[in-house]
This record gives sequence, C-alpha cells and structure tokens, in this order.
Amino acid sequence: MDRHIDKAPPPSPASALSRDSDRTLTEQLAQRFADRIRQNWLAPGSRLPSVRECAKTHHVSSYTVVAAYDQLQAQGLIEARSQRGYYVRQTPRAVAEPTPGDTRPHPFQPSTPIDATTLIRGLFHEPGARPMPGLGTLPPAWLDVGMLGSALRRVTQGDKLLPLTLHYGEPAGDARFRRAMSMRLSEYQLKVDADQIITTLGATQALDLVTRTLLQAGDAVLVDEPAWPVEYARLTQLGLRVLPVPRGPEGPDLDILNKLAKAHSPKLYVTVSVLHNPTSAMLSPGHAHQVLRLAETHNFHILEDDIYGFLAPAHATRLCVLDKLQRTIMVGSFSKILTPSWRVGYIAAPPQLVERITNTKLLTSLTTPPMLEQAIALCLEQGLLRRFSERVTQQLDAARARTVQLARQAGCSFAAEPQGLFGWVDTGMDTERLTIPMLDAGWLIAPGALFHAQRRPSTLMRINFASSQDAKFWKALQAQRKRATASASSARFGTSTSLGWPRDS
Repeated sequence: MDRHIDKAPPPSPASALSRDSDRTLTEQLAQRFADRIRQNWLAPGSRLPSVRECAKTHHVSSYTVVAAYDQLQAQGLIEARSQRGYYVRQTPRAVAEPTPGDTRPHPFQPSTPIDATTLIRGLFHEPGARPMPGLGTLPPAWLDVGMLGSALRRVTQGDKLLPLTLHYGEPAGDARFRRAMSMRLSEYQLKVDADQIITTLGATQALDLVTRTLLQAGDAVLVDEPAWPVEYARLTQLGLRVLPVPRGPEGPDLDILNKLAKAHSPKLYVTVSVLHNPTSAMLSPGHAHQVLRLAETHNFHILEDDIYGFLAPAHATRLCVLDKLQRTIMVGSFSKILTPSWRVGYIAAPPQLVERITNTKLLTSLTTPPMLEQAIALCLEQGLLRRFSERVTQQLDAARARTVQLARQAGCSFAAEPQGLFGWVDTGMDTERLTIPMLDAGWLIAPGALFHAQRRPSTLMRINFASSQDAKFWKALQAQRKRATASASSARFGTSTSLGWPRDS
C-alpha cells in the first residue's frame, strides 16, 4: 500500500566523498547525514553509526567523522548521549496519560512522529535502478505495461474520450469498474452489489475514507502488530488511540484482542487477513470465526485490507466473505499487481455505510479518474488481469525459492513461513544498526522496528522476494553483520578510538 509523501528520490548507492571538491570532507559528510535526517531517511531517535564504523564506511579519519558530527550537533540535528553514541534529535511531544481500567498492552501516543517515510520515499526510485529489498512493489520488469497501454487506448479511442474528460464522473466511481469489481469479488464467494463498491485513489485513500467516516479524534482503533508502518502513522495523525494487537501465524492474539476491546470499546479493527504485511501469514478459519464473534460482542467494525489478494488463492480465508459485509468492510487496490502509479483502489462496504463513505470521498477528493478505472475494468472483464496474476505468481514462486536459499546461506532464518511477496527474516542482530551501513552500500532494507507501533529494537527485517534475488545484497548484509558484531565486541572489551570518545560513539 503506497501512501502520501513528497517525491524526494532515495539516495543512490553512496558515492565516495570527493577530495577534489571545493568543500572539505567534513562538510561533505555532515551534509550527507543532514540530508538524510531532513528527508526522514533517518528517523528521530535513530542511532548514527559509531565514529569507527562511519570512518571505515566513508574512508575518512575518525577526526573527520567527529568534526562532521560536531557540525550536525551545532545545527541541532543530532545529540550525543554519554557512553551511548550519537542520535538524531527528537522533538518532544505530549504523551497521553493512561486512563483508568487500562489493560496491557496500553494504547500509545508516540513521543516522536512515527517514521514511515523511509520506506515510502523509496517508492520514487527511478525505474531500472538496483532492486531494493526493502520496498513493497513488484520490480518494473515484471509489470505488463503493454497490457495497460492497450487497455487505456481501447477505452479512450474515438468518441469515447470526451465523456471521460469533460466532467468529474460519478461520485461513487465509474459504473463499469464497479460492475467488474463486483464480478471479481464473486470469485472469493463474496456476493456484493456494484452499488456497494466505491472507487478510491489507491488503498491508502480507501483506508483513510473508512477511518474518517467511522471514527473521530480520541476514538480507539485496533491494529495488527507487526503491521504496515504507514498505518500506525496515519491513525496517530488523525488523533486516534492505537491499540496494537500481536499477530501470530494464524491471526491476531484473541485473548489480547478481547481484553483490549473490553477495556477500550474500540470502533474499528484494521487487519490484513491474506498475506499479511510484513509476515505474509494467512488468517486461519478458526481464528476468523473467533474474530467475528468478538466484533459482534464488543460492537466494532472490521476493516479488512485485501491489497495482496491477487497474489493469493481465491479460497483464502477472508473475514468479509464469512461475514457477508455486515460488520466488515473490504478495501484493496491494483498497485501491487498492475502498477503503483495508477492509484486505483476500491471499498466494498455494507449498504448502510455506502452513502456516508461516498460523502467523505466527495469532501476529500471529489471523484476518481474514470479513464484508469475503465481501463482496469477492461482487464478484469477480458480475463487479462487473471492471466497476468497467474504469471506473476509463478515468477514470485521461483524468486522466493532463490531468495530463501540465499538468505539461509548468509546465516539468516525466517520467523514466518516464506510465502507471498514478503519474507520476515531474522538476521540475529538489531536491523536498525544495519540500515544506514546498507544504505551506504546502496541497499534499502526495511528494519523490523518500523513495523511496530512503538519503535523498538528488532532482529527482524522485511524483504521483498521479488527484489532480493541478488547474491550481492546478501553478501553485503553478511559483511555488515560481521562488521557490526566486531564493533560491538570491541566496545564490550573496552577498545576505544584514539580520541578517547565513548566506546561506541
């Protein structure tokens, strides 16, 4: 699910600092880190590489690194913590007081803005650039641009173009697309009338419209943990109380879900049943029935994100299918299977919510582009999308097999069954310590801490099987793990720099 952010390009593989530049090495290094901090590639509270690590990575002296870090401190971008190192400065924010009757885990109000832009900015990397294991989209080479171009030409040829361009279109979305989506969802055994479908600008807007319709600031909302990081950020920005529900291989922790619902009376539970992000776990039928029972008992709606549905079997367990869109609402988009840039998504809602959600849509974006919706409708009607999905799934199966082999050869293991698009990989060490060194080597990774409501150290990282087949990536990761382990060992045994700075500063 690809969501809002300014279109700043991600850093390319780090170029060496230039000794021929009219700027000193210190100034160049300080600027490199300043850019990353200002563009949120380094989140508030993130730890910078140690002086020793940074000097080795950038081929400069420890004196140069210390001087660069001094400049960053003077600019108010970082702070030094005694015997702990250098960290990106945090901006204090008020923390909500716990309410009487709270149960663990507590809802939270983060002390700093949750950083999800690190991954999002990577969405804007130039096509043809090195595949990035941390991203959530298919490689450009996998996409069928010809199919999309042909579909768009067919729905706009001759006198068909003018009606699509001279007015805003229908508030709920293009009728042809909604009919095609109704037929598509019937493949899941989900009987939904076209009038129950609302088109959106991608799945992000779909999630946002439902949330804004059903909740208001101060309301409690249940969310899987781990989960897609932008969801935590989005809900927090709306002033909602986020209640993280631990996610296991079969679904949410039912005991904690029940306790949180009883204590906080949430109005909504946001979840991914099919190929959960980041673990790719699948909701089991037994868990699904229990979740629906809890929703009825505690009177909350379920917002089911089916963004990866095209990569999974049609018969996979879905809450909306079991519930028949009573307490459930399904959202999805075509960004994961067709193209990220067309921004065509949908909401399948209970009849009594359709008008309310449509009104919210009118207040935020008026309508959605009918040309793109009709082009995708054509792909659905003629079976083009189904056949393309089958080809992609076969490619993904082969990519996954190769990636799993490379990961294990590099000394990593999998914390969840490898399936779908994502792998939940255990590296054996805090992956945030690997993020910047890997970025310097030209590889964007997705550290496990990003996928938790309260960012905390994690040995896990999410990889995209389609973008992690390069053996060079796993060799680079293995090298950085050894380097970080050696650095930690030096600090433990009292080795320090010649400057007498903190052991891991």
